[in-house]
Amino acid sequence: MLNRLGCCPNQTVLDQVFRDWERWSADLLANHLSYPVLSFFRSQHSNQSWVAALTVMLDVTSLVIAGIEGIRPEQAKLTFAIARHAAVDLSQVVNAKYLGADHRMTPEVLERVRNKLADSGMQLRRDEKANQKMAKLTSLYEAYVEAVGRNLLMPVPPWILEERKPDNWQRGPWDKLIQQKGLENAASVVVDDHF
Repeated sequence: MLNRLGCCPNQTVLDQVFRDWERWSADLLANHLSYPVLSFFRSQHSNQSWVAALTVMLDVTSLVIAGIEGIRPEQAKLTFAIARHAAVDLSQVVNAKYLGADHRMTPEVLERVRNKLADSGMQLRRDEKANQKMAKLTSLYEAYVEAVGRNLLMPVPPWILEERKPDNWQRGPWDKLIQQKGLENAASVVVDDHF
């Protein structure tokens, strides 16, 4: 997400995204507490879930709070707080069991994240204080989101995808057929005035 939005020269865009996710997290918490059966909702896309969305938002806000040059952390802190609150309370709603955290953010992964951000023009702090802050922030939520994900069979996403796949809006079940048909007709293009 930061690769798409973080290097925006206007801080207000990222802050607005965080505000939207802050509200989404609050709505998620309120709705799932009031109607626990919503926790079992499945997206029509197998690669999307509310658990993954919540985790990504916690991951992104953790990075901003730990320190990315040129990005102010104030709104990220507010978003992190309500998203973490949702993760904790919803782990109780779904009767998730604590089995520890897998610690997705290892020193190696953190270095890869730094490099990926640097490729997009963003500099995540490299000092020991930033490393400790990242470790502390991720320890506040990873066990909860992993337990919820395990309990609901909704996997928690990795910090970095090994293979970049097109977004769902960029692909469809007929794309290959449409492309094949288009290539067949490309040789016999006829100009036709629609009106």
